[in-house]
Amino acid sequence: MPQIYFLCTGNSCRSQMAEGFAKHLLGPDWRIASAGLEAQGLNPKAVKVMAEKGIDISQQRSKVIDLAYLNSSDFVVTLCGDARDRCPVVPATVEKIHWPLPDPAQAQGTDAEVLTVFRQVRDEIEHRVIALAKVVN
Repeated sequence: MPQIYFLCTGNSCRSQMAEGFAKHLLGPDWRIASAGLEAQGLNPKAVKVMAEKGIDISQQRSKVIDLAYLNSSDFVVTLCGDARDRCPVVPATVEKIHWPLPDPAQAQGTDAEVLTVFRQVRDEIEHRVIALAKVVN
């Protein structure tokens, strides 16, 4: 069974959304997980904007990188430069992919403005997961 790992700094927004889209788009024939360099908790705005797409990530949990899972993955996708630069070394058999996406949790402004940034990042992640699914399936 192919396996993919989405990594970010805190496993609270981007990697969680990517995990949700991948589970929805790749389906049960894949092992899919996300993690961070540290566990910062699931961001409620990420849950909210994913629910707008009909994907419930509310039961996902923020977790730190599991080296056994990392080393047995077919694909490792980093969603920020910090994760790319600080990700543990992986075997040559693991295909590393980098998606440099802004951190929506750093967005400033009104609640509506911040949610707009979350939606923009969510939509970019969705497009990238769709493109990835076409390549790997």
